[in-house]
Amino acid sequence: MTKKPPAETMSYEAYLDEVTTLITEKYDISDEEAIRLVMRAQDAEYFVAHDDDASMRTLERAHQDARTVFNMKDRLS
Repeated sequence: MTKKPPAETMSYEAYLDEVTTLITEKYDISDEEAIRLVMRAQDAEYFVAHDDDASMRTLERAHQDARTVFNMKDRLS
């Protein structure tokens, strides 16, 4: 069986930027609204584990987190 290479990780700031960009692209909302959403998720400590564990900051995970954060938008208000 071929072993999958480890996913490339991003800095914490680059990861948050990627999540924000993915939200704007996937859900057709403004940059400002996506930034506010990610900032609210940060305030709610959603990204604390990502800051502590670089292995969580991959492009694949960014797609998952963009979906999760967008779906949490009503609870983050």
